[in-house]
Amino acid sequence: MLLFRVEFHDPADMPDQIRLFFEDSENQGSPDEIGYIEARCRAVCERLPEIDRLINDNTEGWSTARMGKVELTVLRLAVFEMRYDDDIPAGVAINEAVEIAKKFGQENAGGFVNAILAKILKQGD
Repeated sequence: MLLFRVEFHDPADMPDQIRLFFEDSENQGSPDEIGYIEARCRAVCERLPEIDRLINDNTEGWSTARMGKVELTVLRLAVFEMRYDDDIPAGVAINEAVEIAKKFGQENAGGFVNAILAKILKQGD
């Protein structure tokens, strides 16, 4: 949910957005959980140009500019996990992304996300 805010705020505003996110009573957690989420969001944001290029290079007839914001956010996190996080197996990242897309995205979001991530996974082999 925090990464979703990237689409609606200037990068310079993200530190304030992170603070506001955790001030919301629904987003409370332990200091370790908050630190992990904040660090993960920052790490994804730092690599957005690379991540978006990978997404754009592996879609046909779509670009990150045309994608639904939920689907784009899910793809960005999954690509980060697949390419830059050795602690999360690619299959787990894909499965989680598909489930989140099905729950929060548009009607065919799960299949859309799965197809793009599968193509990126093959490219990385």
